[in-house]
Amino acid sequence: MSVLQRDPQDQVRVLDEDGTVVGEVPDVDDETLVDMYRYMRLARHFDTRAVSLQRQGRMGTYPPLSGQEGAQIGSALALDEQDWMVPSYREHGASLLRGLPLKQTLLYWMGHEKGNEMPEGVNLFPPAVPIASQIPHATGAAWAKKLRGDDDTAVICYFGDGATSEGDFHEGLNFAGVFDTPNVFFCNNNQWAISVPRERQTAAETLAQKATAYGIDGVQVDGMDPLAVYAVTKAALDKAKNPGEGEGRPTLIEAVQYRFGAHTTADDPTVYRDDDEVEKWKAKDPIPRLESFLRETGRIDDETVESIEEDVKQRVADAIEAAESDPRPDPSEMFNYAYAERTPEIQAQYEEFEALREKFGDEGFLRE
Repeated sequence: MSVLQRDPQDQVRVLDEDGTVVGEVPDVDDETLVDMYRYMRLARHFDTRAVSLQRQGRMGTYPPLSGQEGAQIGSALALDEQDWMVPSYREHGASLLRGLPLKQTLLYWMGHEKGNEMPEGVNLFPPAVPIASQIPHATGAAWAKKLRGDDDTAVICYFGDGATSEGDFHEGLNFAGVFDTPNVFFCNNNQWAISVPRERQTAAETLAQKATAYGIDGVQVDGMDPLAVYAVTKAALDKAKNPGEGEGRPTLIEAVQYRFGAHTTADDPTVYRDDDEVEKWKAKDPIPRLESFLRETGRIDDETVESIEEDVKQRVADAIEAAESDPRPDPSEMFNYAYAERTPEIQAQYEEFEALREKFGDEGFLRE
């Protein structure tokens, strides 16, 4: 039986909180498993440093990902080279694995348009900050692939639990179900939509069961178990590209997880959740969970872990140095990228801004 052929309320797991095998380990070679661990460690360290940069005034508002590494890296590793990824604003780890350099992610959150430049050959959409707006885009991209006969390509789209209350979620999944598009809709259910808890988001027992209304498959997975996430995502991607008789292409995956930190660095989570809740979820941390499994099965040891730690720290340090060495953009560039050509309204705003700069100088905008 496929891992997708189950009740949406039956959560898929491979590893328990201690890293003990409780399900079927996916068929993945040792090198890939160690890479999974490496990228999870890299994402966690990058996240820690990025929050620190924002607190020091060296970067703008930033959305932390700590706690969600298992869902991001586990799912991204399941993609084939030709597949496309459509992220929200928190998929720093998944985007890194897809081919986006850490420098680009830093530049984006530093307010630099260059952060949106995708390297050639990287099948990745730019981050989407508006909630759920990327879902119809992902559906449209997958439909285009189907119309062109690109049967070996699927499109994965990431969003949070709060997005499931938006109209774009309904429209994107309904269209995908009707037109049988090769989509994997990956819901990062991290329990909080900023300060709105999961139980205030919907009365449904799971988010995965919402798939039933659209006539597509829905599956809930332990999002802090990277092996389970990989297995479910791989099965969904394979089905999207090559469905069996009577199977539809689209799948909704609900990855149950938790964000350890704030929604963004502009948020104070202590106002709406207590320390006991956070500690309960930290006991499910995906990184020591995978590390325990890899140690028990002889795939890594102290020397391996130490080498990975050193490499991770160096890669992040190099990315920060590269991003901060990049020339800062001129403020007037903010008017250049919303449209191919400035609309009359944008042009008027630009002229007003330049007149103010001429009158007060750039220093006038920096006064408190």
